[in-house]
Amino acid sequence: MAWYSWAPYVPVAQRRERARRKMESLRRRGVDIQPIEIEGRKIAKTFWGQAWCDHLEGFSDFANRLPRGRTYVRNGSVCHLAIAKGNVEAKVSGSDIYNLRIRVKTLKPKDWSRLKQRCAGQIGSLLELLQGNLSDNVMEVVTDRQQGLFPLPGEITFDCDCPDWAMMCKHVAAVLYGIGARLDKNPELLFTLRGVNHEELIDADAEAAVGAATRRSKSKRLAADDLSDVFGIEIDDDPTTDSTDSVHTAPRKTPKKRAHRATRKVKKPAKRKTTPKKAKKKPTKAAKKKAAVSTSARKTAASKKLCKTTVKETRKKKTKPVSCAKCC
Repeated sequence: MAWYSWAPYVPVAQRRERARRKMESLRRRGVDIQPIEIEGRKIAKTFWGQAWCDHLEGFSDFANRLPRGRTYVRNGSVCHLAIAKGNVEAKVSGSDIYNLRIRVKTLKPKDWSRLKQRCAGQIGSLLELLQGNLSDNVMEVVTDRQQGLFPLPGEITFDCDCPDWAMMCKHVAAVLYGIGARLDKNPELLFTLRGVNHEELIDADAEAAVGAATRRSKSKRLAADDLSDVFGIEIDDDPTTDSTDSVHTAPRKTPKKRAHRATRKVKKPAKRKTTPKKAKKKPTKAAKKKAAVSTSARKTAASKKLCKTTVKETRKKKTKPVSCAKCC
C-alpha cells in the first residue's frame, strides 16, 4: 500500500464475520482466544475497571486517540486480549486483523513496599480488595496518578502492525479500553500486569494489625478485643458466668521418679537345674547267658547258613544251633 492511499472501508458486520472465522481457525490450532465482549454502552462497571479507564483519560497524551478506541471496543473489534506480567497481546479487527503488543513496566520493589506500608491496617480481606470495597484512603493510595498501581504514559509502549503512523492508533486505544473491561471480571490481572502479588497487601495488613495489638499490651498474648479486631470475629467474654459452671478436670497424677541407672538392681540369671544321670544297671547272669546264646546262634547261622526256622527254635530253647533235617 502506498503512503498516500487508504484501505477501502469494510462494513462492521463484514469485519465481525471475517474476525469470527479467523478466531475459529486459531482455536482449532489450539490457541486460547479471549475476546472482549461489552454489554451495553458502558465499558467498565466495577471499581478497578473504571479506575483504569479514568486513569487513561486523565492524560492529555491519549486524549485525541481514545474516543476512536471506545467505538472499536464497543462493537466487538477486540477479538483477543491476553494479560501477562508486563505484557499485553491482542488482536483487533479493522480493515484487516492486526496484531498488537503493549508493554507496561512492572512496579519497582521500593514503590510496591511503600504502597503496602500506606495501605497497612486498612484492608479488611482479599475479597474486599478484589471487589473494590476499600476505604477512601486506600482508594486514594491505589489510584494515585504518580505513586499508585496504574502505569504512567512513559511506562507504556505500543506496537501495532497496522499502517497508521500515529504513536497511538485506534487499535491500541481499543485494547487499552479492553484492559479496563477485562479488569471488571479479573481484577487481579492488574497486579499481574504490574508484576506484584495482591495477596501481599493482605499479609502486610494482618502483620500491622497483630503488631499494633501486641504493642498495646505488655505481654505477648492478645486480649479478646484484640483478637476480634485482627480476625474480624466476635468473642463472647461474659464476666457474670460462675466459676463453678466451668468444667472441672481431674488433677494430674505426678509421675513417679525413675530410679537412677546406677541404683537399679540387676537381676542375676537363674541357674538351670540339671538332673543327675542315672547309673547303668549291671546285667544279671541270666541276661548275660541269653545274650551269649543269641550271639552264638547268629554266628553259627551265619557260618553254616542255617534256615530261619532253625535259628528261631534255637533261640526259644536257648541251646546251641542244630541244623534241621529239611534244608540244613
